[in-house]
Amino acid sequence: MKPVPLFLMTAVLASISACSVERKVQRLEKEHVEATINLSGKYEADLPELHVDKGGRDTLHVVDLEGKKMLIMNAVRDEDGEMVATDRIRAAVVTARFRNIAERNGKVDLRFEVHVPREMQDSKWQLRFYPDLFAAGDSLRLESVIITGSGYRDAQLKGYRRYQRFIDSIITDTTRFIRRHQLEVFLQRNIPQLYALKDCDDYISDEEFTSIFGVNEQMAVDHYTIGWMVRRNHKRIGMKDKMFQKYVKVPIVTEGLRIDTVLTADNGDFIYEYVQPLRTRPGLTKADVVLSGEIFEEDRRIYTVPRSAPLTFYISSLASLAEPSERYITTVIERNVEDNSACWIDFAVGRADIDPDLSHNRTEIGRIKGNLAQLLVNPSFEIDSITVTASCSPEGSFASNRLLSERRAASVSDFFQEYIRHFRDSVSRSTIQFDDSFSPAALPDIRFRSRGNPENWTMLERLAAEDSTLSAAERSAFFDALPISDPDAREHALQRLPFYRHLRESLYPRLRTVGFHFYLHRRGMIKDTIHTTVIDSAYMAGVQALRDHDYEKAVSLLRPYKDFNTAVAYSALDYNKSALAILETLPRSPKTEYLSAILHSRDGDDQAAVQHYLNAVQLDRSFIFRGNLDPEISVLISKYGLNADDTSDEFDNF
Repeated sequence: MKPVPLFLMTAVLASISACSVERKVQRLEKEHVEATINLSGKYEADLPELHVDKGGRDTLHVVDLEGKKMLIMNAVRDEDGEMVATDRIRAAVVTARFRNIAERNGKVDLRFEVHVPREMQDSKWQLRFYPDLFAAGDSLRLESVIITGSGYRDAQLKGYRRYQRFIDSIITDTTRFIRRHQLEVFLQRNIPQLYALKDCDDYISDEEFTSIFGVNEQMAVDHYTIGWMVRRNHKRIGMKDKMFQKYVKVPIVTEGLRIDTVLTADNGDFIYEYVQPLRTRPGLTKADVVLSGEIFEEDRRIYTVPRSAPLTFYISSLASLAEPSERYITTVIERNVEDNSACWIDFAVGRADIDPDLSHNRTEIGRIKGNLAQLLVNPSFEIDSITVTASCSPEGSFASNRLLSERRAASVSDFFQEYIRHFRDSVSRSTIQFDDSFSPAALPDIRFRSRGNPENWTMLERLAAEDSTLSAAERSAFFDALPISDPDAREHALQRLPFYRHLRESLYPRLRTVGFHFYLHRRGMIKDTIHTTVIDSAYMAGVQALRDHDYEKAVSLLRPYKDFNTAVAYSALDYNKSALAILETLPRSPKTEYLSAILHSRDGDDQAAVQHYLNAVQLDRSFIFRGNLDPEISVLISKYGLNADDTSDEFDNF
């Protein structure tokens, strides 16, 4: 018998392999084989209340609010509908399609298992699974799960190796393009004095080289460069992307993946536990996860995995227990109020009259006019008087500065008093409709008081302390001069300092301020003070932070109040002892009892948890259904058969 040629044997084997893959794909399509997502059993393992409580009891003694005693056992309903005592046995596989999960510290963990049957696995395949999250009207594709067959990965790596061989063929050492031996022979025979420079260590510039030999270095290199090699190398460089696509048909992806695992055998199901943290927000009560996927052979998709049924997570937030009622505080309202403003009006040296065109005066004057206009037409306040204080810098004698500051204050007062007269006239002629509580004709005559501040040493001291350009030694020398009691002698001491010019040019101009002190009263108010209640804005901001699931902020704002909302904020951050301490001081209510049940359940005290839960239910039966939303309570309901007589239909309508 003649041996079968190798190429024919290879073709036959490839044909058999192709037929095998095709039959396998056809079987997947015929049987609608799909990957599934199931609830993770680790939720239950994470809850301490699934175990026997810390007292070691499986029978609880509770008392209702009327003093009636009850015995509650660790029990389940048997096939005849009777409750029987039992040990809790956790199922190996959770088949339910929904789960209640508790938000803690503003987030939840969505746990589910990606289950891939062995029929879907093949050494030459890559399975790509895409979990999609749907919550509060938004959708988000989560990180993919990639399962790669060992043969598929070998083919990927082979492509990378072939591409690397191509990259290695690209020449990076440009001296390999030069016929170095021919160049040396030519120089030795025709230009011996140039060839002699071969072993010379002295530097010769291109200009000097060209002037001696008539050629430069680049000209010589170009003449003896192998052109076809350069062109071929450039062509290879330009083909890098094309060759990568040719050899690496499916790149190995490392970004945006939760897992990429390589299976070496397809003799069992593949299960991956997926944990997705999710930041909660107001209105987020439910999240769905759906799994889809594809199977690839090389770069060819050969099978689309059917989309799975959604896995639903009902999110329970303690923020929903928050009390929405407003809190008020008593405050005292004074009839008389004050307001201050300052501006920097420049004056010519030794002058007191206002020049609007000097320096930045026009801007500052406009700002003060705007403040006055707002106060004059304010429906709530009325101006009684305005005190104008003008300050000077320390140059010149203290006596002259006193007189100058008083003149400048009077000048500013006259300037703005004239502005108010013009403003009153313009408002009276205006067609603008004002509030009923304000009449332009009622604008009073405003009394101005002028005061001078000869030398503003207080501000100078502050400016020097904040001046970053002064060194520590200069700042120390400045403050050493301040205790001098006579202001003129103090100024002379500063003049002797080497940095006095900096003080005079940079700091002194900022001392020439004009301060406005407005004295006002509330319109229509007769008494000097009245007491009234207003909403406690700090408390309401804390409640809003609680609703927004910003629990750190909620705790910081609500901590001083020590009320039920404070306890809710503490509970959301798992500050359970602090929350219980507050609840113990509050009057009994359905919410305080229910939250106490949650906190005792976290602590593993089933006796206290069940007692508080039944108290809450007795006070408000809606907590029967709320209990199914919080894992700490739902596990007690299941463990002890609580609410056995209540229907699930009521829960569905809750």
